[in-house]
Amino acid sequence: MAFQPIVNIRDQTIFAFEALVRGPEGQSASSVLAKVDSRNIYAFDQSCRVRAIETSAQLGLVESGAALSINFFPGAVYRPETCIRATLAAAHRVMFPTDRLVFEVTEGEKIVDRRHLKGILEEYRRNLFRSAIDDFGAGYAGLNLLAEFQPDIIKIDLELVRDIDTKPVGRTIVAAVVKLCRDLNIKVIAEGVETGAELAVLDAMGIDLFQGYLFAKPGFNSLPKPVF
Repeated sequence: MAFQPIVNIRDQTIFAFEALVRGPEGQSASSVLAKVDSRNIYAFDQSCRVRAIETSAQLGLVESGAALSINFFPGAVYRPETCIRATLAAAHRVMFPTDRLVFEVTEGEKIVDRRHLKGILEEYRRNLFRSAIDDFGAGYAGLNLLAEFQPDIIKIDLELVRDIDTKPVGRTIVAAVVKLCRDLNIKVIAEGVETGAELAVLDAMGIDLFQGYLFAKPGFNSLPKPVF
C-alpha cells in the first residue's frame, strides 16, 4: 500500500490518508489491477481492505487522528453485511475506530446495479463507516446516484480540477457541484491539485479539503507529511 494525505487547508491538518494499492516492491497500481478479474476480485477486495487497515495502523495513523480512505469494488460485494466482517475484524484487531474508515467507490467503474450499490452504502453507514464517490463528474453514477443516496463525501475528478484557473466552463461546473454538495451536507474534496493557481480558484469556491501532488505524493508504506 501507498498512502496519500487529504488535507484541510483551513486549519492545516490531515483529514485522511487514501490507501492506494501497490505491488510488493512498490509496483504501480495498474500492474496490480491488471491481474484482477471476476475470479479473484472478491479475495482481492477483501485483502486490500485488511492490508490497508493493518499497514496504516502500524504506521501510526490511528494516533494521528486522521481517517483512512479505502477504495472498493461494488461488484466484489455480494452481501454487504457478510463482506464487511473481515473489515470489522481487522479494525478491532488493531483498535482502528470504525467511524474513521471511509470507503470510496469510483464513478469510473460501471454501476450495473445501482440498487445494490445503494444497499452497500446504507449497510456501511449502519456500521458507522463513511462513504465517498470518487472521480465525481467523470463516470457512470453522477446525479442519478445522488438522487437515491447521499454519500458523506464527493471527490471532484482531477480532469475537472486540472487547469481550472484557465477553464471558465470547468469553473462553472465545479462551482455548481460545490453548491449542490453544500445544500446536501456533503463534504467536497478536490483531487489531483498540482498548482497554486488551481488551488486559489478552488479555495475561492469554499472548498476546504484537497488531495494532490501540490501537497504530497503518495508514500509507499509510509504516511507522507504534506507541505502547506
